[in-house]
Amino acid sequence: MKERPAQTIRCARVSRVINGSKGMTKEKQDEAKIASELLLECNCAWNGQLYGAYPQGTPQLSLMRLSIPPHTSLPWHTHPMPNVAYLLSGELTVEDKESGETHTFRAGQAINESVNSAHRGYTTGVAAELLIAYAGVEGQALSEPLPGEPAEF
Repeated sequence: MKERPAQTIRCARVSRVINGSKGMTKEKQDEAKIASELLLECNCAWNGQLYGAYPQGTPQLSLMRLSIPPHTSLPWHTHPMPNVAYLLSGELTVEDKESGETHTFRAGQAINESVNSAHRGYTTGVAAELLIAYAGVEGQALSEPLPGEPAEF
């Protein structure tokens, strides 16, 4: 028997979860409604920078979980592709290097990050945990440190 690629198997598992109400009674199906909430839809970053075109090449989506301890600053860096983060817990302040503009995001908020614009994130007294989705291409770095800065992760 030919083995299916792992990606196909994961999709099949998700399908079973979504369609899991098939064996439920009508009463239980009425109680188990699917709910959705659009958390972010935009054409620009948090600082107003408009997004340009997506990178050229074979598309590659990446999803990262990032944990940042309290009183920690990430190094100055850029992202070469559009990405969005969701703050699972804590607080994170994002700072634009050129303008000095900052914005503090809290748990439950989405962060539309800038592209090719130097910035950093930092925590104060509370740790932050994020899920970050990147829309890049194969072989592309997710983050690029500024000269003299260490890698972000």
